[in-house]
Amino acid sequence: MPRLSRVVAFSIVSLAAADAAVADPPAPVKPKQAVIISFDSARDISQWKRSRALAARTGVHFTYFVSCVFLLSSDTRKEYTAPGKTSGKSNIGFAASKQEVADRLEQIELAASEGHDIGSHACGHFDGKDWSKADWLSEFGSFKRILENAYSINAITLEPAGWRDIARKVVGFRAPYLSANEALYEALPKAGFLFDASGVSRGPALPPTGNGITRFSLPQIPEGPRSRPVIAMDYNLYVRHSGGFERPSKANEFAKRTYDAFRAAFDAQYQGKRIPLELGFHFTLMNDGAYWNALERFAGEVCTKPDVECISYRDYVSRRGAEEKQGSVGG
Repeated sequence: MPRLSRVVAFSIVSLAAADAAVADPPAPVKPKQAVIISFDSARDISQWKRSRALAARTGVHFTYFVSCVFLLSSDTRKEYTAPGKTSGKSNIGFAASKQEVADRLEQIELAASEGHDIGSHACGHFDGKDWSKADWLSEFGSFKRILENAYSINAITLEPAGWRDIARKVVGFRAPYLSANEALYEALPKAGFLFDASGVSRGPALPPTGNGITRFSLPQIPEGPRSRPVIAMDYNLYVRHSGGFERPSKANEFAKRTYDAFRAAFDAQYQGKRIPLELGFHFTLMNDGAYWNALERFAGEVCTKPDVECISYRDYVSRRGAEEKQGSVGG
């Protein structure tokens, strides 16, 4: 073949390869699907153990939003004074005994040592919608003092060596009743928090960060035969299913409806944009444990997938901050 013909042929092949490269770029690698599961108040010792056993089976890291009144007994309840209240008042009671406090402290310490996130659900579960910044700071101060000094306040011996470090590493908050106001968001950074999980969104949403606080929202997800939206939290499902009254005879039906709603919301993100899916729970076994049964089935199926990470709010914030810092340095 003459030299010119060889050059022309080579050029045609090269251009064809170049066109193919332009026409078929490599598919972008999807990020892992994040699922963030949390518990509010975290009272029952048996449910602490059950949640930690679920985590051991599936690799989940939970966020436990603790109410600090459950670290006080009737003998020590006056250590807490809520904004605008006399001392020793709580909307959700106190621990039944010193031994119960000790058992709960042990579970908190074990959960923290296993990589779970301990957050704040304030103390007395009062509605803070009308609280001032000073009121919120007072409540945060009570939470921090009671958590950090829980062993000495209750005269419980053998405080674990790293207990106060656990207390000092609390960086997340969820307001009781999801009831927040602007004063809360002024107080959160002042009190040393990094994230808040008190919001509600129309669907899974990327959390924005402003004034040093990352603001998460429980999504509304389609549920039931008519796919009506409901906040992805067990209590809201409980009200939807049975009007807030126990109907144990329908527990299996309610568990299936809950699982179906969780799984559909997960699949939509997993197959789509992979926005984090947030799910909220309590330690109360509403409708004969229907919502916990749905949670265990759901977590057992999705949290074990190699491209899914069921992580805590704290770890999500920490990882995203590291990624943003790396991107800034790289750019």
